[in-house]
Amino acid sequence: MNWQQLLSLKRFGDTEKRTRIAQDETRLGFEVDFDRIIFSSAFRSLQDKTQVIPLSETDFVHTRLTHSLEVSVVGRTLGRRVGKVLLERHPNLAELGYTFNDFGAIVAAAAVMHDIGNPPFGHSGEKAIGEYFKTGKGVKYKDHLSEKEYQDLIDFEGNANGFKILTESREGISGGLRLSYATLGAFLKYPKESLPKKPTRHIADKKYGFFQSEKEAFLDVVNELGMQEKSTSAISYYRHPLAYLVEAADDICYTIIDFEDGINLGLIDEDYSLEFLINLVRDNINTKKYNSLKHTKDRVSYLRALAISTLINESVAIFLDNEEAILTGTFNKSLLDKCKFEAQINDIIKISIDKIYMSKEVIEKEIAGYRIIADLLDVFITALNNKNIDNESNLDKLVLHTLPKEFQTNNDKLYSRLLNVSSFIAGMSDSYAIRMHKKLTGNII
Repeated sequence: MNWQQLLSLKRFGDTEKRTRIAQDETRLGFEVDFDRIIFSSAFRSLQDKTQVIPLSETDFVHTRLTHSLEVSVVGRTLGRRVGKVLLERHPNLAELGYTFNDFGAIVAAAAVMHDIGNPPFGHSGEKAIGEYFKTGKGVKYKDHLSEKEYQDLIDFEGNANGFKILTESREGISGGLRLSYATLGAFLKYPKESLPKKPTRHIADKKYGFFQSEKEAFLDVVNELGMQEKSTSAISYYRHPLAYLVEAADDICYTIIDFEDGINLGLIDEDYSLEFLINLVRDNINTKKYNSLKHTKDRVSYLRALAISTLINESVAIFLDNEEAILTGTFNKSLLDKCKFEAQINDIIKISIDKIYMSKEVIEKEIAGYRIIADLLDVFITALNNKNIDNESNLDKLVLHTLPKEFQTNNDKLYSRLLNVSSFIAGMSDSYAIRMHKKLTGNII
């Protein structure tokens, strides 16, 4: 892979290429991507989607929105710092008009939308959709779908749904949000289809990145960017290099900030937890400054900032040391998996799993989320299927009045109907899903 092609400014839906040198300096090409995402309805719904604690009643726990904004800030720093060195290594990029800010803008845009396709109720939302088709009422559709179509549904993936949101054309709108190919490439952490599942231990094979409905859009993106094909027996590619930075930004934020939420909520003992953060930043901590902080929140905030800075430095160094391997696809782990603080990071994640993700409050609300999502899927899929065979009941007609028109078009194929309803429900915020469930089950009080 080569950087000039990987930094394509061409927008999804364009018929001609764009050059960096012709861009308006007051609003750089890749910065437009960030703007379009921020103003999208899919991004707005993240303000009421679970990051860690579903439907938290406190005002400081992170939502998907605040998490995504923080990831974008870290991602911008990673991109700029890497970009500065890459321009020195590849002077032809500077001659073409690229700046280190371009790298920052691409990573920031891809990072701010990295969760845009995730369903309500956290990662259990993905599992709830998958379980409906695997073991719930939706299993009856298995024999009417191709193997890959069925796998898309039983392993419903927020990353693939995000790619669908970003690229899907609608009546009068071609190319989805019309983002640059470079940003779309950096968004694709798992540039493969749903089958075969985890064919290798390469990080790019951990999940999948597009539904069968977006196969042509995916191939268009990877071909425009010159991303390297990984397998000839299935659609599978090595990552766009900047996807490693997007992943690192996400890993840094959820590792450290989820842990911070757990401490502030009282789910993790303060003295016990602070020691784990100190182990991560021991070489950089200002002991005098730390000891002068008298409140838990201040101590945690100081250690959090220091930890993020430490892991940014590590990620930048690892990326630059392995640039060639990343460009050839032979770098097979995440950046933090190669970091010298891997043991400390794993300790923090283990505590977060035990004390936060598996806490009673989280589990009880995730259980409720399973039921809500399964019921919503059943009601909308039934109505849409009945409409397709001209067998709508009055109830079906009423239900479909609440389903936006864009999810009712091009539904001659069963797979399209099932995926469109799944995507519609995945786009709901936590609170909206609860309200809709109450209305459809007759509990309107």
